[in-house]
This record gives sequence, C-alpha cells and structure tokens, in this order.
Amino acid sequence: MTFTPRTPRVVAARRLQRRRDRDQSGRFLAEGPQAVRSALAAGVVLELFGTEAALTRHADLASQAPVVSPVTDDGLAALAETVQPQGLVAVCEQLDVPLAEALAKAPRLVAVAVEIRDPGNAGTILRTADAAGAGAVIFAGDAVDPYNGKCVRASAGSLFHVDVVRAPLPVVDELRDYGLQVLATTGHGDAGLDELDDDGSLARPTAWLFGSEAHGLPEDLLEAADKRVRIPIYGGAESLNLAAAAAVCLYASARALR
Repeated sequence: MTFTPRTPRVVAARRLQRRRDRDQSGRFLAEGPQAVRSALAAGVVLELFGTEAALTRHADLASQAPVVSPVTDDGLAALAETVQPQGLVAVCEQLDVPLAEALAKAPRLVAVAVEIRDPGNAGTILRTADAAGAGAVIFAGDAVDPYNGKCVRASAGSLFHVDVVRAPLPVVDELRDYGLQVLATTGHGDAGLDELDDDGSLARPTAWLFGSEAHGLPEDLLEAADKRVRIPIYGGAESLNLAAAAAVCLYASARALR
C-alpha cells in the first residue's frame, strides 16, 4: 500500500510541521537522506516515509528504519517543507537533554543561543558547534524551537550529534558551577577575541553566549558573564552576522583547547 496526502498517518505526521504539535507529541520531522541517516544512527527514528524511487535509492536507510511507509509523490510533498524534496521524511523522537545532565558530562566547549529566533541561524550554530567539537548547544529563554524544520535542515545532521538543551534564563550560574568560564559576545566588549587567544584564556573550558541579531544579549547576562568579548573587525563591515560570529568564537576556542 502506498500512502497519499489523505492517509491518516501522513496527515498525523504533517501536523508535526507545527510547533504546538511537536511540543505536545515530543516528535518532529527530519527531511532528506543526510538528516535521516544521522537520525537513524542516533536511534530516534519512529517511522520513515519515502517515495518508491527514494526507498529504492536509499535501501540501506530503509532497512534500518523500524517502520517504512511508502508514499506517493504528492504524499511526500505534503510532508516535506523544501521546494525540491529528496524523497525521504522521518518521524523522530525529540532529543532534549536536561541542562544538569549535559553539563555533568563535563563538556569543554558549549554554545548558548540566548533567545535566538531565526531557525536558519540556530541550525547553523548547531552545525558549527558540532564541527568545532562542542559537547552541548543550549537554547536559552524564549528561543526558536530547535526542531523547527528549517533549523533541522540548517543543522545538516548535527542536531543528532550534540546534546540539545532547552533551558530557562538565566543559565550563567549553572554553567559556572560545572567549571565553565562564561564568555558573552558583544560588539562593545571590553576584551578582544585575539587578546584572549594570546593570553591563554581560551584554553579553559568555555561556554559562549550568543544573542539574537536584532537585540543582542540581555544586559543582565552581559553583566553576569566572566568577560564580554568583541570580535575584531579589520575591514569596513559594521559587524558579523550571528552565525559567522559564532563560528569565529567557537573555532578560536576549539583551536586553543587542542
């Protein structure tokens, strides 16, 4: 049997495109073979929807899924959120890790996305943090849902590789309690990133705080951090965008920690 957009299981899975339904069910959608492969490796796939062509092309992935549901092209299009879907969409369990549990693993590098609203930026920070060797990414305060479809796609599978934490503000005391120095990024910081690299500060276990592009970090978090760090701008640009700034800071720490 091949499912259509009106098949109840497709209708139920499609509801996961809405945050309310993701929050209520504890499930989300992962689209495309790369995300599905990472989700299968993490053991969180509950059901795999795919067109006949995609299931044949990616038979290795289909063989690992606990439930495989063939869908028509229209059925797949109803589940996918991209213009040119790649034929596979998985229903997955959410991977949230409690803050204390993530920090108890003694990560040496942590990214904290503070009230970040843009899912593309959030997913890119997840991907960058994973690449830089961070152990956890914390979505703090009223931040974007990390299981938003655009965020999942932007993470390019990294959502399944690092501990994903959703925590209320403030988080600085908890981070410090587990031995992390807390560095807050701001264009008006009193410490330059190059200076911290030169004096060895970045060789310590570190949690980086990143604020939204529109509003930056709240003043109370800037005050609570151990240092307020600015990224040097050598050219005429006024600033870096959020994802680029996060990449610069996380990789500076990754280099120092190694």
